[in-house]
Amino acid sequence: MSTATLTLALPDVLYQRLERAAAATKQSLEEVVLHALRLGSPPAWEDVPPEHQLELAALEKLDDDALWKVAKGQLSADFDRRDALLTASAEGRLTPAERVELERLRREEDSFMLRKAHAAALLQWRGKPVPPP
Repeated sequence: MSTATLTLALPDVLYQRLERAAAATKQSLEEVVLHALRLGSPPAWEDVPPEHQLELAALEKLDDDALWKVAKGQLSADFDRRDALLTASAEGRLTPAERVELERLRREEDSFMLRKAHAAALLQWRGKPVPPP
């Protein structure tokens, strides 16, 4: 992993707090600062499966109103069909075409839930109060 160097002027009170945390945890100041930055950074989309990365990366460019629409979105009626297909699958009576349909619905639902969660995390990082689901 490549690195970059950043020179940053910190208020004394913040620097002292980080220094105390480093001493208390027996870590270097750099490790404590990097940890704080990781925790305080927007959620990473690089950690999700590649097929979802572009759509999650695109969310970072949206304004708050657009993110709220994503975060509050509801599944379409197609997903009611998923329950019937899951029942048929549990009973061993899915046709090959229904298996394909169930897999498609699963992928769409996964994508939908990832977008919702990422949008909510971005809003929270931006300081917006996000109620639990």
